[in-house]
Amino acid sequence: MNRKKLDFEKKTVLVTGCAGFIGSNLIIRLAKSGYGINLIGIDDLNDYYDVELKKYRLREIEKATEKAKKVSWRFMKGSIADKEFIDEIFKRYKPEIVVNLAAQAGVRYSLVDPDSYIESNIIGFFHILEACRHTYENGDGVKHFVYASSSSVYGMNKKFPYSTQDMTDSPVSLYAATKKSNELMAYAYSKLYGIPCTGLRFFTVFGPAGRPDMAYFQFTDQLRRGETIRIFNYGNCKRDFTYIDDIVEGVVRVMADIPEGRTGEGGEPLPPCRVYNIGNSRPENLLDFVEILQQELVRAKVLPYDFNFDKHKELVPMQPGDVPVTYADVSELEHDFGFRPKTDLRAGLRAFAEWYQSYYA
Repeated sequence: MNRKKLDFEKKTVLVTGCAGFIGSNLIIRLAKSGYGINLIGIDDLNDYYDVELKKYRLREIEKATEKAKKVSWRFMKGSIADKEFIDEIFKRYKPEIVVNLAAQAGVRYSLVDPDSYIESNIIGFFHILEACRHTYENGDGVKHFVYASSSSVYGMNKKFPYSTQDMTDSPVSLYAATKKSNELMAYAYSKLYGIPCTGLRFFTVFGPAGRPDMAYFQFTDQLRRGETIRIFNYGNCKRDFTYIDDIVEGVVRVMADIPEGRTGEGGEPLPPCRVYNIGNSRPENLLDFVEILQQELVRAKVLPYDFNFDKHKELVPMQPGDVPVTYADVSELEHDFGFRPKTDLRAGLRAFAEWYQSYYA
């Protein structure tokens, strides 16, 4: 892949979904980078999960950006599905790097409220692409469009580990279908208008102040209330748990590396568009994951030392839309950026447990 480096100094970066788990950590990381950078964040602060947690993340952004003397920060509440809102943001601030992390997340919730996935993940994504396209009409356009995809696009793929070269045309949830659609839409816009695009397939992101709908967070809430946790597929699941700091490091490296058009094997021109996996490339068995989580919750005093875990576990069948294994091949990420996620599960769950005790205490 032909690429060129991008200097963040004095650049304007737009991050959608800035109050989300990855978005907020990305902005904090950029604020601490030492660059003189203009950060614009938008989020609709919807109530898919606890809005107070999203406000907490925004406060953490405020703290980080206030300490960074050369960084400017602006937050605007709004939805990427609101075309007029998005167009106004692009017209006023003229972002040079756009990172689209706003999306309706969650595999299982797509069975409950499919409309929200079409509104945000399809219509909203389209509005961002269109806004990027129009920046080319009056001179230099957006220099790099980076967007969140998902390991869910691999569906029931039986080949492990998952490679970006694998087929991804058999999604098992609407959520997965919308993420695959994002990749196709980005490719088309890159081909038609020359927009440099990079999609990132994230693998089970976890860590402090994460999403409450994720298993590790849900299990913690339930155990703390003395409820029974349900372990799907009778515990015969493996997940490629990826710590939030590793995800953010991967995103930042990708942002600064702009893809360029190239010539295919048959001589045809290929657009400046690419996709990478970002995962720990070390799947963990779900029962082992639960055992480590329990140990770290006791260590952080979220749960008492004599908590009876066996009485609070139930092994149940697989839920619709779920897959038994996620496993990332990150060889392309490592080859192009010299980076691969490395934080182990225990270290990440320890950080989460300590944050959880501090936040909810």
